[in-house]
Amino acid sequence: MSTVTAPSTSPPRRASAEDLARKTERADRLRTWGWRLAGYLFFLGLWEFSSGRLMDENLLPGPSAVFATFADLWATGEVPSAFATTLTRIGIGFFLAFVVGVLVGMLMQNRWLNGFFRDAVTIGITTPGLIWALITAIIFGNREAGPLLAIVLTTFAVITVNVSEGIKSLPKDLIDMAKSFGVGVLKRNRHIVLPHLAPFLFTGVRFGFSIAWKVTVLTEVFSSSSGIGFEMRTATQLFRLPEFLTWILAFYILALFLEKVVLEVIERRFFSWRTSLKA
Repeated sequence: MSTVTAPSTSPPRRASAEDLARKTERADRLRTWGWRLAGYLFFLGLWEFSSGRLMDENLLPGPSAVFATFADLWATGEVPSAFATTLTRIGIGFFLAFVVGVLVGMLMQNRWLNGFFRDAVTIGITTPGLIWALITAIIFGNREAGPLLAIVLTTFAVITVNVSEGIKSLPKDLIDMAKSFGVGVLKRNRHIVLPHLAPFLFTGVRFGFSIAWKVTVLTEVFSSSSGIGFEMRTATQLFRLPEFLTWILAFYILALFLEKVVLEVIERRFFSWRTSLKA
């Protein structure tokens, strides 16, 4: 008489702490994006409802009219052209501001040069970008040097302060230990100095960049003959409100692109070692 044995079933594997953390993080991300989309839908719906009901549609065009105008301007090539012009000015101007800010931050480690540059850096931090935009517009008119100089004058001080503070807080004991073990200058800078200064540099870049694109558009409004700011000024002078709001929408898209795509991607790639270290 043969006996039949039931197949053994192994107990279900318990979810590890890492799986639970990943699941919780995914749920939090979905919840965050859900509330963000809900906020956009709420304000767009309120805007659409107000247009033609609470205010005259000629004074407050609805988002549907603005999006249609945006599509038309994109099809004609005006939006990509204005984006390219403004982004080029931001890139060149902020690169110059970064170089100047880093050099001044390094020079300020000297006691005498610190006194030489201190008031200039203070003025650069406290002076609104509007002042520099007006000054450069009066001096340079619609020449390209105006927006570039306005970007440098407005943002270099932010870079300078962060670089200066980062250098002051360098781990002297770690550098001395590396010297005692015969570590060369290049390796010390690569493995000690740069990783230590990186958070300070990226903090300065993030704040400086957020100021740079605002100042760029502001100078284009005052004195440029191309770019997003120029298109906003033209639409205002011709009282084309749908077109004016379209360029404001383009301004917001540019801001989100610079903050959420350019800076976050660069920062995530540069600090990828933190993720691998946590893992």
